[in-house]
Amino acid sequence: MPYDHRNPVTRSVPAALAALVCSAALAGCGAASGAARGTGGPDAATAPAPASASGSASASGSVPATEPETAAGPDRAPAATAGTAATAGRSLAGRTVVVDPGHNPGNFRHGREIAAKVDIGTARKECDTTGTSTNATGGRAAYTEAAFTLDVSHRLRKLLEARGAKVVLTHDADRPFGPCIDERARIGNAAEADAVVSVHADGSATGNRGFHVIVPAKVRGGSADTGPIVAPSRALGEDVVAAFRRTTGTSPANYLGGGTGLDVRSDLGGLNLSTVPKVFVECGNMRDPKDAALLTSGVWRQKAAQGLADGIVTYLEG
Repeated sequence: MPYDHRNPVTRSVPAALAALVCSAALAGCGAASGAARGTGGPDAATAPAPASASGSASASGSVPATEPETAAGPDRAPAATAGTAATAGRSLAGRTVVVDPGHNPGNFRHGREIAAKVDIGTARKECDTTGTSTNATGGRAAYTEAAFTLDVSHRLRKLLEARGAKVVLTHDADRPFGPCIDERARIGNAAEADAVVSVHADGSATGNRGFHVIVPAKVRGGSADTGPIVAPSRALGEDVVAAFRRTTGTSPANYLGGGTGLDVRSDLGGLNLSTVPKVFVECGNMRDPKDAALLTSGVWRQKAAQGLADGIVTYLEG
């Protein structure tokens, strides 16, 4: 969930408080809601969740995730529908897609490290943040954005690989924290990716519903120069909006973008430092109960992954 520089009051809480809130659960942290749109840290961040939250398994020692009771696990999700991106041949052979799971389940344990500022060309911003979460209700633990993004990213990788694409994840919960937002951009650049999709979920106010795709504004400063990627990134974003809406049955956000499902940002390091087409996708609002019911469903997460895959395929096939 990208930080809104227009609402600085909603920045991440100090690391000490985050550790205090989260230590009992030993899982990811979430965020307090923003009044009008996503809130939080640098390229995706927020304050801690109000209760314990699940993480995702990590080779570096992150605690395995425990999904909400309503969620179907990765192996229980329905197979892709015939004719979708997963079953239409290997048309992406020779193409490289970088999938960037927002946040890291271990970030909350490393408040000092993720609070360190990095250069995004036009400014300096925090390395990373904890991300948001659903509210803990009815005795059910909160579901973290970090767990959500990793799950959807795994599903998306499988769909894209079935089409023949080479898929690179920026991380797989295999490191203690991060990567920082500047490193995430460099991973896509180094891979010479044909497309990069950063997977997120928003943390806005109750009643703010729907998904949106963030595309880069034209910025130039320091090491940032988005001029060459603005047009292709917007084309990628438009294709993802159309496919995500069709496949998930959800609507574009009702709280920004004027119903287009697109939001243009100039303050995100992951976009500013990219030299290849890149978008952020906020799949829904974790702080709205109706959106949260979707985001915590394994069946719906498979649809979300399919929608992302279909949009990427449409873009790459031109």
